[in-house]
Amino acid sequence: MKSNKFAVIMAGGVGSRFWPLSTPEHPKQFLDVLGIGKSLIQMTFERLSKIVPAENIFVVTNQIYRDLVKDQLPDLSEEAILTEPQRKNTAPCIAYAASKIYAINKEANLIVAPSDHLILQEEKFVRIVDVALNEAESTDCLVTLGIKPNRPDTGYGYIQFYQNGDLIPGSVCEVKQFMEKPNKELAELFLKSGDYYWNSGIFVWKAATILEALKKFKPDLYSLFASDFSLYNSPQEQEFVNTCFEKCEDISIDFAVMENAKNVKVVLADFDWSDLGTWGSVYSHLEKDFNGNAIIGGKAQLIDSHNCIVNIPTNRSALIQGLNDYIVVESNGKLLILSKKDEQKLKDYIKLMEE
Repeated sequence: MKSNKFAVIMAGGVGSRFWPLSTPEHPKQFLDVLGIGKSLIQMTFERLSKIVPAENIFVVTNQIYRDLVKDQLPDLSEEAILTEPQRKNTAPCIAYAASKIYAINKEANLIVAPSDHLILQEEKFVRIVDVALNEAESTDCLVTLGIKPNRPDTGYGYIQFYQNGDLIPGSVCEVKQFMEKPNKELAELFLKSGDYYWNSGIFVWKAATILEALKKFKPDLYSLFASDFSLYNSPQEQEFVNTCFEKCEDISIDFAVMENAKNVKVVLADFDWSDLGTWGSVYSHLEKDFNGNAIIGGKAQLIDSHNCIVNIPTNRSALIQGLNDYIVVESNGKLLILSKKDEQKLKDYIKLMEE
């Protein structure tokens, strides 16, 4: 019997905050950022294949990364690699994937996940996603996963929810509101309140439910991608999709749907999670020496240095003295030496270099 469970891996980003290791030609989802022999997208595919049949997993990526996806995920069929001609954020990406999968199976339930998240406690992840799938299927709601925060992080968005008793992992709560990345003071208030969880950016819903929500809140986007389901899974699909992307709005699914819809629920999760958005977030998952330094790749001798992350090519050696809480990365003939406390400014610094 064919499964109604499908997964969509969003893999079109450039990962600019992982400069210089991540480049527009080879972005972070295709990198082994932890030095464990697997890229982030490979880990994501393996994790989702514990829930969804491998033949029901689709990857949406920029057309320039098609070959990278094929190389790293050889079990994926050609038809399961969906390519965007240009980056238009997550709402068009999801509109495309949901429409294509709906054309295949009108009863499809979708797990939508970014390609660059790190989730090590996979058994807990599977259990939480199963709860979300059951909720989405039985109530026709839009479900997201909320991660219990353990620090006042300013790099994540937050979800506020209505508390209904004990906050047990796997509990399903109605969403009150989505909050953008807060400042430090606000993040500390969120942490103390107990009813704010990190927004994981992982969604679960029926294909029909998300398409109905797009029709309601973004009718122009819906009418582009859902105008003719017969074009999907046909020789005309790519040309049709290219035209849709050329005309559509650049907008995230949070702004397009999630912040407007009333039928939104969050499953409270307790698994170890990071969106690996910065070098600092990678540092927290690496083995460290007695001075708190983490080294990936080549040989590095650190003297009077503490709590640094060093990533250099395997054929390189480095001598570092007197650095505390720093990021040191060499790749592609480029060198980054940046204080951890300023890593949120990296995009701005890269722009200065380009200018």
